[in-house]
Parts: sequence; C-alpha cells; structure tokens
Amino acid sequence: MKQLLNEAEELINAGQCNEAVELLCRQGVPEDTRVFELIALAHHKRNAARGDVFSAAVFAGRAISSGSTNPLMQDIIAASKRQDKPSDAHLAPQDYTLGGWNEKRPAVDAPLASCALSKLNGKADAPKDFDWLGKNIPCQKACPASTDIPGYLSAIYEGRHADAYNINLRDNVFPAVLGRVCARPCESECRHGWDGLGEPVAICFSKRSAADFKQQDLVVMDKWFAASGKRVAVIGAGPAGLAAARQLALLGHAVTVYEKHSTPGGMMNQGIPVFRLPRDIIAKEVEQITALGVEIVCNTEVGKTITLSQLAEQNDAVVMAAGTLRPNLLDLPGKELEGIRHGLDFLLDVNDNGTTEIGEKVVVIGGGFTAMDCARTARRLGATTVQVEEELADKTVPGSILRMPKGNVNVWYRRSVDEMLVTPGEIEELEHEHIPLETMVTPKAYIGENGKMKAMRFIRTELGEPDASGRRRPVEIKGSEFEIPVDTVLLATGQFPDTAWIDDALKAELAEEDGWLKSGSAYATAKDKIFAAGDYATGASSLIQAIGHAKECVRAVDQFLTGKVRLKDFAKIEDVTDSGRIREMDAVPLQAMPTLGLEKRDLRSEVELGFDKETSIDETQRCYQCHYKYEIDSDKCIYCDWCVKAKPRPDCILKVKELKHDDEGRIVGWEIAKTADEVNLIWINQEDCIRCGACVAACPVDAISIQKVSLVTEPVA
Repeated sequence: MKQLLNEAEELINAGQCNEAVELLCRQGVPEDTRVFELIALAHHKRNAARGDVFSAAVFAGRAISSGSTNPLMQDIIAASKRQDKPSDAHLAPQDYTLGGWNEKRPAVDAPLASCALSKLNGKADAPKDFDWLGKNIPCQKACPASTDIPGYLSAIYEGRHADAYNINLRDNVFPAVLGRVCARPCESECRHGWDGLGEPVAICFSKRSAADFKQQDLVVMDKWFAASGKRVAVIGAGPAGLAAARQLALLGHAVTVYEKHSTPGGMMNQGIPVFRLPRDIIAKEVEQITALGVEIVCNTEVGKTITLSQLAEQNDAVVMAAGTLRPNLLDLPGKELEGIRHGLDFLLDVNDNGTTEIGEKVVVIGGGFTAMDCARTARRLGATTVQVEEELADKTVPGSILRMPKGNVNVWYRRSVDEMLVTPGEIEELEHEHIPLETMVTPKAYIGENGKMKAMRFIRTELGEPDASGRRRPVEIKGSEFEIPVDTVLLATGQFPDTAWIDDALKAELAEEDGWLKSGSAYATAKDKIFAAGDYATGASSLIQAIGHAKECVRAVDQFLTGKVRLKDFAKIEDVTDSGRIREMDAVPLQAMPTLGLEKRDLRSEVELGFDKETSIDETQRCYQCHYKYEIDSDKCIYCDWCVKAKPRPDCILKVKELKHDDEGRIVGWEIAKTADEVNLIWINQEDCIRCGACVAACPVDAISIQKVSLVTEPVA
C-alpha cells in the first residue's frame, strides 16, 4: 500500500492528476486517510471542471474526519467556497429531496426533467412512468397478463411461497397451471439472459414452486366492488372464458359460463396431455373461480342448447371466448384417406377416453405446441410393444416409453428449428423420448391403398424472406420430393375460430364469410352487448396470451356496463434502503428441473417433478430484481467518478452532456460528453443496470437513491 501511495503522490507532483486518480480508484472504495488526502489533492490540482472543486472539498473533508492534520485539507475546503458577490434576488428554499439510499422522498412531482419518473414517491401515471416500467422490467412487459414477476420471485427467495402464489393469482389467474405449461414469453426477455449475463431466470418453474409450497387450500380473492346488478354470459370455459369470468366477478357482476364439454378448462383439459398437466391442478384453480360466485354450466352448446341471441337478450353483456376449434386441414391430394386426423381431435379423444386408435407409423405435421403434445402422446400409445432389458424390467411400468418402438412416431416441420414456436426444452424432450424431428420438409400428398394411408410424399425446403408471422417463409426445392411409409397422420397445422354456431340473427353483423369475426382482435364487436376474448378474437395463441386478452376485454365490458373506468394502472414508487442482492447471486447457475425417468414415463405420470423448496430459493435469487430503481441526485453529485469506476456494465452509468426528451417527457436518448467540461450529468442508464448496488457502495456523498417501482392496478370510485 505504501508503494502505491508513493506512486500516486509522484504522479500528482508531476501534474499527472488523472493517472493518480485512476490508480487510487483501482483499489476500491477509499477508507484510508492518506488515500482521502491524495484524491483531494489530485482533484484540487487538476481543477479542470466544477466536479474537481466539489470532489476535492468532499475528500478533504473525509480526510479531516478520519484524522488528517494536513493543513492543506482545510485550504482546499476554503478554496471551494464561492467568492462571487451574493445575489440580491430571493431564492426559494428547495422543497424536495432526491437524496441517497437512506433518505425519504416526498410524494411530489419530480423537479427535474432528468428524473426517471414523473413523481419522487407515491403513485405516478404519466407516460414516462409506464415507459420506465416497460423498459426496466422486461419480463413483466413481455407477459400478456402483466404478472409482477420480480415481486413473486422476491417472495419465493424470502421463503414466502404463499405470497408469491397470491401475486400470481392476482395477475395470471392460473398460477399452478401456468407454472407447468406457460409459453414463457417472459424468459426470452429476462435481463439475466442478455449477452454476457448468463441464462434467463427459470421464471415459469419458479411460479410452479409458489403453487407447490403455498401451504393453503383454496384462495378466494376479495372483490373490488359490491354487486352491480348486471349479468354477463361467457361462452366457453377455457383459459380466456374463465379468466374473463373471474375478473367480471371481482368487479361485482353476476357471471354464468356456458361450456359445451362435460368439464371446464378448455384446452387445459382437452388439449394438454395429463403427463404435462395433472387434472387436479386445473380443477382446484377453477374452483377458486366458482368460489367467487361464478356459475359454470357444462354440456351446453351455444347454437344448439341455447342461441347467442337468447343470451344477449337475457344478459347485460355477452363475452364470446369459444377458442379456436375449427381445424386447419391441409388441402392435399388424398385428403379423404382414412388415418388422417387433426391434432386437437386426437388429443381431445385421448384426454377424454384415456386412449385412441393409432397406427404403427405415425407422422406429426407441424412445429408448435400442439405438434409437441401430439408427438409425445402418440409415443406413449404405441400400437406394438417391445421388451426391455432384463435389469430394467422390474423398474419399467407397463405403459413406459421404453416399451414402445423407437421409430413409431416422427415430427416433420417445414421450417428450421429456430422458427418453431414451442416451449423452451420441448425439442430436447423430443430427443430424450426418442422422437425424431425432421425439419425443412413440407407435405405434398397423402398416398393410400384401399382407402387407407400407406405413405406420404414430402418435398425439401429452404428458407426465404420473412412472411406475415415474421418467420422466414419455406420455399420448396424443385426435384427434392420423396416418400415415407405412414399409416397415421396427425395434423398440428393450426386452427381457427368457429363462427358457425352464431345464429342467423347475428351472423351478418358479427362474422365474415371466411368464418372469422369482423371485429378481428378487438374486444368489442358491432353488437353493443357482445364482446370477444382470447383466441376467439385473436386466433390461436398461448394460454397466457388468451388470459391477458381476456383481462383487457373485461375492462371494456365493465366500462360498457357501468359507464365508468373503474380500474386504474399506475406506477407505485417506494423508498427502500437495499435491494437485498449481492453480486455473488449473479454467478448462481440456472437450476435444472428434475424429471421422471423414461422407465416411468407413461400416459398419465407427470414428467416434470418440480423444484424442492431449497432449489426454488436458489433459483429465484438469480433475479436481478429489475423493479428497483437506482438514481443519482444531480444536486449532491460531486462528479468524482467513483460510481463510473465501479460500474459492471459498459453503459449502465454514463457521463452525459444532454438528455433528449419527447413531447411527453420520456427520455428517448442522450448525448455523451466528450470532454470533462461537457459533463453536465452523471446518469444511470437503467435499461443497462443490473441492480447490483456497486454504485451506491462507491458513492462518497450518498447521492444515489434506491426505490422499488411496481405496476399496480387498483379499483377507483
């Protein structure tokens, strides 16, 4: 240390003040009296910008308070006093505090355009507040249901699994279900998965752990409003219909859901295999909805048992949430042959009856969620069985995958693996379960014999320009056709809303000739009382997308019924003194999901076993807690650069000449200062911030605040 101090002093004496400060900064946050003295002296001698005057005075004061008797320290402080003539004009006292981590800020409008939010504390709802939430909490922004992901991950880390479940229940309606089968749009946006930062947090698996360890029975939410006297009919008891029903009930409306099948749940019951989603999980979370007073009437097919017109007459509003049950069947030569089925029909049959007829050579066409479920289900239904090795025989259950021929099921897809819309890990599970995947091939014809499937003709493809979906379009390669033997084809090629059940009195107003709704993805239709939610409005999507659309639809329904906007979104800003994170948490690896061995994988046994409590805590500590906001008080900042030296990311703290704003006050860009004289602001670029707290620890003048900012929805009178 002595050698380093001597070297720094020599640099200062030689006029190399920048180099001296750089040398001293490499040692971490200063604590030694002599280090304080040398930093003060370096800034005093450099005197290149106003930051040098402030920094010299601050570090001189630190040196004195830590025991320095060097008279030069007092001289430096005295030299920092302003010598210009006092102003005759009255200056109003500052009525706000930006301050540091241990200070309290009032709930007032933000005084500076550089402030990240429109208010210093409390509730804020300006465009810049929602802009901050969207950019800084990318997982929540990506979630169609706007789930408070950092909030529930933090609760799990603290061992509060019940609280984490309740946060999820408030936002996404089916926490235990989605903890197993969510499409996970949040994970691809997770800041922890950005280049150089590792792998995304296992958000979905963590959600499941909240449900697995919540230690409470049914959770019945408190209603936002008393009974409204309004009645609403919901058509379809799938994810969108049930989510809409729950939200309507919380708003005080009386709700009846009409379902044509014998059990509520829609695709959760009819489309997703039991080995991915146990049915008791669905039943319990549906019961939490009926406990609010929602009535579900099953075995009632609208269009036959009762008409849409009748429902509109009997209710104050109707929500169509009938899903997408009209199959997209490929129009190929031989389409009339026996052995061709749509994937949803196949899955419904298996889920309702526990089995279905299937051939020995099965081809699944498609590259989405349904294709994966069809392939893995068909693999478990093998028409013939094989013997397993003697040492495995006692461990291998009768319906195990190991007893099925390895080549009996294949998946064929016209694009590449990169274009497949599947849940993370599904392609790996195909390989693990011995299901070959062939990509860059498209079907051309069904080939039959005696009216039954015998073979299928394909042609190889290459990727061209992106199509309307944003994925690259498959282009056929001439002369590359080939045939494979097939006796069962499962078409996982998509499905559409079915408007055939809409009675003639309303069809002209609501439906196009091609069978789609005229209103498209909008919540409202041409008929005042009738609304559309989920896949029935948007086309086939994921469970979480359907739930998110249904929640927004309910707001439109409620406003129609009451004439008021009764739910309001805002940013809730709270002072905190710590995020609870340390840098070592960043290095924790992604925790693997335990799974069932192949010898036990049959049609009903759940494959993913879930985290244990300890693992759930290990995983959730990886979350950066992006709802924390770190911000520098420009009035207290002395431009000492200690936070800049401590920053772990290249652009998380910037020396800024000017911030750029749009007409609504949002920060949309900046101009970096090129010289010390141009530095007007040391600014935390929170989009690049990983919430490590290194800047707070480094700041010598307590100029950096920490606040928690959450997206909150509350009822308003």
